Amino acid sequence: MKVKIKLIAIMAIFSISAPSFAIAKTNDWIVRGRAIYVTPDVSSKVGTIGGSIAAGNDLTPEVDFTRFLSRNIAAELILATSQHSMSVRGSTLGANNGLGTVKLLPPTLLMQYHFNPEGKIRPYAGAGLNYTIFYGAKTGGVANSIKYQDNFGYAFQAGFDYMINDRFGVNFDVKRLYLKTNVLVNGTIKAKVDLDPWIFGVGLAYYF
Repeated sequence: MKVKIKLIAIMAIFSISAPSFAIAKTNDWIVRGRAIYVTPDVSSKVGTIGGSIAAGNDLTPEVDFTRFLSRNIAAELILATSQHSMSVRGSTLGANNGLGTVKLLPPTLLMQYHFNPEGKIRPYAGAGLNYTIFYGAKTGGVANSIKYQDNFGYAFQAGFDYMINDRFGVNFDVKRLYLKTNVLVNGTIKAKVDLDPWIFGVGLAYYF
């Protein structure tokens, strides 16, 4: 329920931030579906036991909605969820110890510039904010209990659509998200973790 409420709030923010303008395009919306590969670039500081936190990669679907505000400027809302196996390495507990798994839902709102919005190849670049929701945490290994703190972050993006016809295109996309969280393991062990994943995506775009 907590995740659903936060997601509804983020969708409401997107609808407010993308009002109706005089659009200089026939197609003022894009919906994309992608397969994305999420690979965290983790840095961390672990109290008490020392060592560092590691997070596994994940392959997962993603959907996004883009609204053009002018011929070249657009707002995009990205929605996806990924699951990562967590571990602590090089601590006093041993070389590598599991911490279970956790799911991430980082809805991301980006402002984009589209360089060639009516061409065969339509590149774009964007920057924006995300709010990462940690949910579905499962304990394992040395973790009898584990909590993650939701947090705001920011994101950068670059990609392009290669148009098949006036409506459909093949999309290639790269994003870097900056995600920070505070982790509490077994009620006493604290860690500050920057997940900062790279996200590589390929999929289809539909203009309407």
